[in-house]
Amino acid sequence: MNKLTAPIRKAIIPAAGFGTRLFPATKAVKKELLPIIDGQGRVKPTILAIVEEAISAGIEEVAIIVQPGECHLFESFLKAPLNPHHYNKLSPENKAYSEYLQELGEKITLLIQEVQEGYGHAVFCAKDWVSDEPFLLFLGDHVYLSDTELSCASQLVEVYNRVGKSTVALTVTPGEEIYHCGCVTGNLQNYEEILSLTQVCEKPDLDYARKHLKVEGLTGDRFLTVFGIYALTPTIFDFLEANIRNNLREKGEFQLTTSLEQVRQAEGMYGYQIKGRCFDTGMPDAYYQTFLEFRQG
Repeated sequence: MNKLTAPIRKAIIPAAGFGTRLFPATKAVKKELLPIIDGQGRVKPTILAIVEEAISAGIEEVAIIVQPGECHLFESFLKAPLNPHHYNKLSPENKAYSEYLQELGEKITLLIQEVQEGYGHAVFCAKDWVSDEPFLLFLGDHVYLSDTELSCASQLVEVYNRVGKSTVALTVTPGEEIYHCGCVTGNLQNYEEILSLTQVCEKPDLDYARKHLKVEGLTGDRFLTVFGIYALTPTIFDFLEANIRNNLREKGEFQLTTSLEQVRQAEGMYGYQIKGRCFDTGMPDAYYQTFLEFRQG
């Protein structure tokens, strides 16, 4: 346990993608602004659910990475007040929620990714904003439901505070689905359910996973994959910067996983199996299931 670990105050949410898999809806509405319904029956854009997840873990400042020309879309929702005509039509409960949104907006900074060159590149756009601090990183199209009183993000921050190193939230995924997931392996620690990672691998095939990515306690074709939340030290930016400067791409883009593996090798990295569920809103069938199941809590 590292009692000198700096607290995590900041979070990054990349939201500069086009949402190709949800076309043509994403020609009209940003993927991150598509609606879901939460457990209280409130209809909200996906990005709000992610911001609220971050705030639940004690985050004080949130940076959303957006495309050029799209700041107004997020500002109009997260920062601009309703005009009085519309505000006066709201119920007292929704008037209070409107004011809550204004307060939330004060914690949000919009950063621009001038050219969309991958998830790792999007994260790098927040380097100066993060400065020399640890931070939480979210996927821009995933929402989360905890199975405990602690939110999923809070669970991860709690583990980070215990181990003092970059920590990746994990979930169990069947072998037939790992080809589109980040996958890890490692050694279980004395800490409950905390894994010292020995490899971080992007979208492995099943044969490779069977040979190299098995984890003690997982039987059959089941593997630990990325849940969609990371608690990272600022070291990640050193590797992202070097990879971008040297034009080290994978499938034409600058990937985050490459730099995660470099951080793991340089200073160690942990993984933690989150007690909760992750919902993907970035694909049609998954978005449909999210719409049905997220509401049920």
